[in-house]
Amino acid sequence: MYKLDDIIRKAQDPKLITDEYIELYCNETNLKRAFLTNRIQDTVDAYSYTLVEHGWLNILYNGRLLSLKRGDLYLYSPGFQLSIIEGSEDYGGYCLIADGGMTLEMPTVHNLIRTSYLPIAEWGEPIVHIPDGHFSRLVDRMREIIDYQYSSHRFRSEVLRNLYTVFLLDLNDLQVRVVGSNQHSGRSTEIFVGFMRLLPVHFLEHRDIGFYASELCITTTHLSRVVRQTTGRTVMDYINQMLLMEALWLLQTTTMTLAVIADNLHFADQASFSKFFTRLKGMPPTAYRNKNGDTLKQDIT
Repeated sequence: MYKLDDIIRKAQDPKLITDEYIELYCNETNLKRAFLTNRIQDTVDAYSYTLVEHGWLNILYNGRLLSLKRGDLYLYSPGFQLSIIEGSEDYGGYCLIADGGMTLEMPTVHNLIRTSYLPIAEWGEPIVHIPDGHFSRLVDRMREIIDYQYSSHRFRSEVLRNLYTVFLLDLNDLQVRVVGSNQHSGRSTEIFVGFMRLLPVHFLEHRDIGFYASELCITTTHLSRVVRQTTGRTVMDYINQMLLMEALWLLQTTTMTLAVIADNLHFADQASFSKFFTRLKGMPPTAYRNKNGDTLKQDIT
């Protein structure tokens, strides 16, 4: 699957000149850029936070049509399905994207879990409304990230990580005020993070809950309960979505035959892979490949 570094480099942002691995990226967004994210988010290992500053946007989340307006923040976490449907011509705001691996290694990862997954687990949708006082603070934080990502600051990467941490802390503080105290124990967060770290490494060979529970030294029932309570989704949802993300990436960026892709993803045969892909994506893999091609050749900056 794509890493954030792949996407930003191939998009060729002329203002971003760095030899360092790109872990964090923020930009001002508009309707055109919003629609372009439809073509990459299913294949990228990254978290994103989009703050609506003006206009409106309709999205499809888990089969539900949701509307976003000024002050709304919508969250994308790896493994979730989110599609842009329509928006106003004046739609605009800011979008912050963070590499998945880097994010899960951050010391304040428990704040990420609450920030990115709590709205989904408690309200069933990836949207948080930001009151005016907090809204301006988040906008300032995102603008500051934009300034530093284009700077020649000697410690640019470290500064960006710290700004991302502050962004999560600000958003976490807001959610505590709105929702109340964190209902997930520290141990539950630790288990969920452990599962999310194991998944990208082992999903091709291990598609059974038992493997991940064993690696975490807990029962399958316990792991299933923690993942469901944290995100509202099942362990198998995550495993299947990881497989889908890898399949989408291979279809977009390689000329492998479907039979070879099926073998690489450890399906019994091409027919089994096609059935799996069609069930999750709503179209056969050949149709998807013909429609999308190499999406990173388009300008997303």
